[in-house]
Order: sequence, then structure tokens, then C-alpha cells
Amino acid sequence: MTDVVRIGMLGSGFIADFYSQGIAYLRNAVVVASASLGQSSRGADFAKRHGVARTYTSIEALCADPEVDLVVVALPNRFHLEAVRAAAAAGKAVVCTKPLGRNATEAGEMLRLVRAAGVMGGYAENIVFAPEIIKMHEIIESGAIGRVLSVRAREGHSGPHASHFWDAEAAGGGTLLDMGCHCIEAARLMFGKDQRIVDVFAWGATLSHGDKTTGEDNALMLMRYEDGRTATIEASWSAKGGLEARTEVTGADGRIVQDSLSTPLRAFLGRPTGYVAEKVDADTGWVFPVAEEVRVHGYDAQFRHFAEAFLSGKPPRETFEDGYIVNCLIDAAYRSIRSGHWEKVEIDPALVPG
Repeated sequence: MTDVVRIGMLGSGFIADFYSQGIAYLRNAVVVASASLGQSSRGADFAKRHGVARTYTSIEALCADPEVDLVVVALPNRFHLEAVRAAAAAGKAVVCTKPLGRNATEAGEMLRLVRAAGVMGGYAENIVFAPEIIKMHEIIESGAIGRVLSVRAREGHSGPHASHFWDAEAAGGGTLLDMGCHCIEAARLMFGKDQRIVDVFAWGATLSHGDKTTGEDNALMLMRYEDGRTATIEASWSAKGGLEARTEVTGADGRIVQDSLSTPLRAFLGRPTGYVAEKVDADTGWVFPVAEEVRVHGYDAQFRHFAEAFLSGKPPRETFEDGYIVNCLIDAAYRSIRSGHWEKVEIDPALVPG
């Protein structure tokens, strides 16, 4: 067994760039191949930027590469199941970006595929690897704020950068699926993944992007645990000024608040400087640059962990089971949006016992 994981990157867009930048920090992983579906010029540009040796134009070709140990799925949602199926068939470990599936049916099939193939399935939910979120969890685990009573998590920006996100049918949903999945997993971490969420109430509407999508661009979601405690999830594609990620945990003896907009760095720009931070809507005036953005959002820590898990043969902290549960919760939320009532969370006991 080698001490360096050789990664095949499926995708050459925004998230694949972030992933590759994170992997570049690591000593135990390297991107050796990439695939850009049907876009050879974009794939060539991606490979040049990140020093990738081999490029492909199909999922199957990359998964068949004998030099690839682990496949990273950084593709639009509609390709996730196809990519996991190909990786599992090739006997390759696989890490898939969030959300795992467009719905729980797809996510459940992906979980079955990696289990049947006996390969590692890692759920690439970067928020739980972000340094501030890790520190929050450490404080909670120390008992410093007492028993967790509630969690409020929010993610917002002005809308997706890529056109495929706006196609609600192809993507599987709107901002609740795209951004709410981050908040859900943050809440699960803070409460403890062993705590069972029994039902969900949700609202969603298209308020500001009706010209681009039929999906919800704003959503609220309540997750109720079996002992009555709740988590509040907020997701928005209408928040101008850059990516906002906020997590607030209230305990019996204290409180912790993380807010990505509370950056110590701010600048007033008379002229554009180029890229400032994810989803910033202005290139002059007051802006809030994010230093070492890849590390702030946990991309290097995420892939360091997945590489260590692969090399040690141990399951990662975030698995396809986690991704499946998140999809089950979001499915319940979409049912609630349609019904206007609390909806039970439906999880297949054959996939997640108890």
C-alpha cells in the first residue's frame, strides 16, 4: 500500500478547483487524473492549472485508470449516481460532493453500491471540517456550554455561479438542497449524530430569481429531535455581498456563535483587484476578502482526513450513510413545503438500522 493516495477528479468546475486547491496542501494525496465531461478544452485548462498528468472526457475512462486509487465526484448533481456506480464497478474508493443524491432514493442506491463493492464512500461535506466548526464541536464535547438545547444554522449568497444549479428538475431542488445540506450536517454534528431527528417542518419559495429557476431560492426548515429539541435551518440565494455561513449553538450553560461575515479583513476598493472571495457581488467599494479561503472552508482538512481514512482502511467521519440521512431529511422538508404540515423522516432501516 502506497503512502500517497492517487486521486482522479471528476469535474473541472468551481468545486473541483476548490477541491484541487485543498489537495495541493497535502503530502498524502495528489490529483493524478481528471475528467471534464464532453469539454476537452475546459478539462485541459483545469489540468494545466493544477498540474494534472492525464485528462479524460468520460466518467468510465477516469474510473478505469489503473493509477487512480480514489475517485472524487465534483460533478453536477444529476451525474452523482452514475459516477458512483462507475467508481464502485471499477473497485475504486469514492468521495462525492454534497448533496450525495438529488433525493434519498439516489443516495440510498449510492450507499448500497459502495457497500456491495466493499469500497470507501466519503461524503464531501466541507463545513464540518472548517476550523471554526471543528472548534465549536470541541467546546461542546468538553461540556463547557452544557447540554445542547438548540442549533440555528444559515447559509446564504446571491445565487449559484453555474447554470446547472438553476435547473431545479435536473439538480433535484433549489437552495434547500444546495445550501441547506451544509446547515443540516452542521446541526447533526453539534447535537450528536446518534440523536435521532423524527420530523421536519419547512417553507420554501421563489422570491428573487423567478426568471432563472422554478426551485426555491429561500427556505426555512425545522428539524425536531425525538426528545423535542430543534434545529433551525435557513438557506438563501438572495443574500448579496458574498457567502454567509452562520452557526449558533445554545446550551444549558452557554452559547457559541460562528459567523463567516465577521472576517477581520475588509477593504474599500477604488479599482477591481480580481477574485476576492466566493460569491462576492461587487469588485469596488467595501468588500470583505477571505484570506486562505480553501483552509477557512475546510477543503484541505477534509481531503487530508479522507486520504488518512483510505490509507488506514478505517471509515471516514463523513460517509455515504451521512449523505443518505441528509437527503432523507431534505426529502421530508420538500414534502412539508408541499403539504404545509410536519412530515416524518423516512429512513430505510435496511440502510441505517435503528
